[in-house]
Amino acid sequence: MKILNKVNFFALVMGGLFGFLMSRAGATTYDYHAKMFLFIDFQLMEVIVTAVIVAMIGVFLLKKLHIHSVATGAEVDFVKKPYQQGLILGAMLFGIGWGMTAACPGTIPAMIAEGKIGAIFTFIGLLMGTMAYGILQTYIHHEHGSK
Repeated sequence: MKILNKVNFFALVMGGLFGFLMSRAGATTYDYHAKMFLFIDFQLMEVIVTAVIVAMIGVFLLKKLHIHSVATGAEVDFVKKPYQQGLILGAMLFGIGWGMTAACPGTIPAMIAEGKIGAIFTFIGLLMGTMAYGILQTYIHHEHGSK
């Protein structure tokens, strides 16, 4: 129970820090998303590219140094997921949804915390899309598993 509280507290602090940084970078501002997709202003794209580069370096170092989790003490593990049919279509739907709502799923909690009501509808759409994916996967698994 003590470890669970430590993990929850650590996750809450890191989530709050992430949301704060996303807000400061402009990632929770609808205009920055719209301007990025219209190729008018690349500030948000610069933030995304910087985050990808930092993440790539971080993952490389985590793997190379066999780092252990601060919260649990377990070694950080990276499991490669196999390619699944439908990933391309799913990525296209993700991009269309991002473009239509001007909100990336990672920024939705921070947008809600800032009081942006539109993010609630985006969050509902995210939940519905996740539910549809789960139903579709269950159907596909059932159809292929019964043959």
